[in-house]
Amino acid sequence: MALSQQAVELANGPNLCVVSTLLPSGLIQTQPLWVDSDGEHILINTEIHRKKFKNLEVDPRVTVTILVKDDPFLWSEVRGRVVEIVRGQEARDHIDALAKKYIGVDEYPLPIETERAMLKVAAEQSFDSSG
Repeated sequence: MALSQQAVELANGPNLCVVSTLLPSGLIQTQPLWVDSDGEHILINTEIHRKKFKNLEVDPRVTVTILVKDDPFLWSEVRGRVVEIVRGQEARDHIDALAKKYIGVDEYPLPIETERAMLKVAAEQSFDSSG
């Protein structure tokens, strides 16, 4: 299934998302994150020691809900799977681009404890608010 145009536009804007993954216990973990899109996938970026990354290594199913910055009642929800994990310089460049988009700096300002990973999420279901 392709991403909706609204999901792509919201992901490419300065809007936050909430990412929900499954813990080994079956409970759901949800966290706010920066978000992006390549037009085909939702892109999120994290470090490999983070619980959400470890959850997705075990079970790649994920829900990403993107909320419009100035009106959270406008949103897109993408339910799908992580279909690719990109590491190395490409993942580092991606977090730097997100830092530029969200906080206006050229380089991600926080220390990287392990390694950055860019997660590509393919949509299996997609829902948009009616506005």
